[in-house]
Amino acid sequence: MSTTTVKTAAPTGRPAGERTPPVKVRGRGEHGPLASLTSHGILVVASIVALFPVAWLVFLSLGPDKDDYLRPGGIWGKMTLDNYAFVLQDTNFFHWLKSSLIVSLGTTVIGVLVAATTGYAVSRMRFPGYKKFMWALLVTQMFPVAVLMVPMYQILSDLQLIDTYLGLILVYCSTAVPYCAWLMKGYFDTIPFEIDEAGRVDGLSPFGTFARLILPLAKPGLAVAAFYSFITAFGEVAFATTFMLDDTKYTLAVGLQSFVSEHDAQRNLMAATAVLIAIPVSAFFYLVQKNLVTGLTAGGTKG
Repeated sequence: MSTTTVKTAAPTGRPAGERTPPVKVRGRGEHGPLASLTSHGILVVASIVALFPVAWLVFLSLGPDKDDYLRPGGIWGKMTLDNYAFVLQDTNFFHWLKSSLIVSLGTTVIGVLVAATTGYAVSRMRFPGYKKFMWALLVTQMFPVAVLMVPMYQILSDLQLIDTYLGLILVYCSTAVPYCAWLMKGYFDTIPFEIDEAGRVDGLSPFGTFARLILPLAKPGLAVAAFYSFITAFGEVAFATTFMLDDTKYTLAVGLQSFVSEHDAQRNLMAATAVLIAIPVSAFFYLVQKNLVTGLTAGGTKG
């Protein structure tokens, strides 16, 4: 019996000894030049759209006249910092800033503390009506400010908290806590229950487990709740206008209205004040931004 060796013929037009070059497979996350250029172009356009209002506000704040917004081209030749000097020296800006910081930080501390304990209790404990309790918190967010204004004013008046920082802080907490409680509940759901069991095995009380084990793991969620509470209190106008009577206790958002009268609006001073108002918020955002994105996304992984 003879053995016949069959040789595979080389492809037409290619020498027998030449190998076919390997085809490069694009890995996950890699993009072609056109896709990369398109995505970068979209990001640049989105950045311009987001930054233009801020840059425009800063530009208008440098115009010395209140009607410069009607002729913005004329600002280039007469830019000045006089608007900022007037706001800082001739108004109650620093009183407004103090009031805003007291109210905003107070709302943040009290609101986050209440929301964190509430969210943890609902996430870990199964007491009668815990689901209805969370829905009741959500229902409180449905009422508009105009409906809540009169009953809240009556309650604060009976408690002698009108024109006090504590009264305004409690009002702001009533709006910040429901949302933050839902947020923290969703975040605590992502933390394994075995951590609580390990804390109890080590002899920790439920509050000790919460304070020493759970809260350090929940920093991203706490950062989001703190940022939301701070922004809500810092920029609110309706309640602050109604419940604060002394102009030295006005918050910055209410003080900004002092530049608008019945027949006139000093828009150059409003623009300068708005730029100054943005500085504390930007500083607070910088402090929490490391955990902000993580906290916003983590709470949605479990319901």
